[in-house]
Amino acid sequence: MTSAFGHHELAVPFRSIAELLSAYRERDPNKLAIVDLDQGSSVSFGEMERAVTDIAGDLKRRGVGKGDRVVLLSDENLEKLLLWFGIWRIGAVVCPLNVELNAEHVASLSATVEPKLIFVHTDLDANALTLGSRAPICRFGNYSKVNTDPKEDFFSQLTSSGLTSLPERNDPSDLSCMFCTSGTTSKPKLVVYDHAAYWLSGLSTLDMLGLTEDDKTLEYRSFGWNSAQVLSLMPFLQTGLTLHIAKRFSHSRFFEWIKQHELTFSAGVPTVVNMLLNKPLGYTAKDIPSLRLMTCSTAPLSPEQWERFESTYGLTLLQLYGMSEAGWICGNRHYRKRMGTVGPPAKHQEFIIVDSEGNKCPPNVEGEVTVGGLQTAIGYLQADGSIEPFRGKRNKTGDLAVMDEDGFVRVTGRTKDLIIRGGMNISPLEIDEVLLAHDDLLEGASVGVPDPIYGEEVVAFSIPKPNSGVTEQTILDYC
Repeated sequence: MTSAFGHHELAVPFRSIAELLSAYRERDPNKLAIVDLDQGSSVSFGEMERAVTDIAGDLKRRGVGKGDRVVLLSDENLEKLLLWFGIWRIGAVVCPLNVELNAEHVASLSATVEPKLIFVHTDLDANALTLGSRAPICRFGNYSKVNTDPKEDFFSQLTSSGLTSLPERNDPSDLSCMFCTSGTTSKPKLVVYDHAAYWLSGLSTLDMLGLTEDDKTLEYRSFGWNSAQVLSLMPFLQTGLTLHIAKRFSHSRFFEWIKQHELTFSAGVPTVVNMLLNKPLGYTAKDIPSLRLMTCSTAPLSPEQWERFESTYGLTLLQLYGMSEAGWICGNRHYRKRMGTVGPPAKHQEFIIVDSEGNKCPPNVEGEVTVGGLQTAIGYLQADGSIEPFRGKRNKTGDLAVMDEDGFVRVTGRTKDLIIRGGMNISPLEIDEVLLAHDDLLEGASVGVPDPIYGEEVVAFSIPKPNSGVTEQTILDYC
């Protein structure tokens, strides 16, 4: 089994979804597995294993088998994750398309997947989201409540799997997931992963955060994105911790959730950090002693904002860095961090910073981040059904970065965003960090604009705090 992971040493040996759920049910069937904060519902590990087995049995009766693709269209809720695990339990590929995308894009992606079955939550417009797909559609509502129209609800019709024969295990090389990423074009792309890559990304999360079965974690982002999958979903499966989910971040309820449920970890993004700083809540680490740490990923966070957050709330914040096609690339560790960086390379990532000639850059020399290895995606699903390879070669990320002598990486910008003024490369990110360090500014961003003399000139935009009295000249003098 370990041969599928090449040279990687696994801190947690690979186990299939059937083995994992069985082990957690045997360990403590009454322990809370998933808590849906919006619905006020939950399942224990014993209940979850039975539900997932029943779902897999139902899928088999519908003709879904190993390798088939099942599209999952829903906001974030308990039912979505139960169906997700049921799809994996039968050996099929889950395709959690993000319903916040344009309905036309979702329908097009769904048709490209060529699914065996499409699950659509009863709150959504199934016709708009599945236009052009010939696959049967199955509506689903709340798992724990009887729907007013059982014929329109998968869970109302769900029965015990009985003696239905199910696959014994998933192999690491089996396809696991297809999800969409916007990439650099207006039309989203479908990224294809196998179970081995997800397992390695999950192990990287465990290494960075030190999560164990005793943790209670919070995720309020879409599981249609890779970040939530590898930060929250995989560690849940790999440790048997308790996962709390919400449809979206709530500024007013965030710390209440943490205090009420004694959460030990929360996912985060720069927008959330900035919201909590711009409208501080009357909480500190003393008020929520259970919270061990938070993360910040998906976009750059300035060192000034990071420091302000930790000093304001007294909480530990770790900045991570990943990519839809590569999983985790770098991450600060719970035992080793450095402000202003995204941490050392992730444990199972083949990370190299290269110059314009493709040569490895020495410490403190800026270059482009490249990734490779088994943790990366297999490739992109094309409209004709073929897969454009991503794995098996070195891939440029488009991100510029510097690694110091201690192995910590600082992302300095994007290759396409560089401002070239008079032949000099200028990183907008570095200018943005200076702007955000000003106490009277809420936001700041810089871009390059055409200039007849220098080729490009720097233009900065800023949003002052209310009643700050900041003027354009104030900012020019500061910079």
